[in-house]
Amino acid sequence: MRYKKSAISAAQIVAAATRVIARQGYARTSLNDIAKEAGMSKGAVHYHFPTKEELVSKVLETATDAVAQRTMAAWQSGGQNPLDALRSAVRELWAVRVSRSDEVAVVADLLAQALHDESLRPQLAGYYRFASAQTAEHLVGVLSAFGIHPRVDAALIPRLLLGLLDGLVLQVFVDPDVIDADELVKSVELIAGALFELPQGMTA
Repeated sequence: MRYKKSAISAAQIVAAATRVIARQGYARTSLNDIAKEAGMSKGAVHYHFPTKEELVSKVLETATDAVAQRTMAAWQSGGQNPLDALRSAVRELWAVRVSRSDEVAVVADLLAQALHDESLRPQLAGYYRFASAQTAEHLVGVLSAFGIHPRVDAALIPRLLLGLLDGLVLQVFVDPDVIDADELVKSVELIAGALFELPQGMTA
């Protein structure tokens, strides 16, 4: 039996796989599960994605793209005041993570799976390199334009922020309501005050 290898049907499979992995995890997900979710035969799924690994690679690409787009929107949501922009961005970056969208759940699940599956690591590393560059451009770059310069290696700052948010959200997944968003924003401001040299007269 032949199947039409269309972008639409491939996208349907990726969307179905994202939902299933978000719901039950990568390790417990089979191609049969994904085919059932997509309303297709296993053969149709195989036609578009010969292996589970190829499909998961596309799922991860799609999920990280979705997270990156929301992150970009977060950095662009602040006003002209650099500290207001930082507050707005941190709040939205946190909201992206605690929303536990299917895409966020997939990235978190595959990060955990990567502890044992080396094949997932290069793609996840690429995601963090991109996210760090994105954060550096909008955090370090914007603050520097206002005369706010880092006290430490600028390349380390986005990794610190992403590590803080991603580490805390894992705690929230298992212990909801443990982190207050307002307190988190205040804490990041205090950390920023230690990591950046503020111009005279400006306080965090």
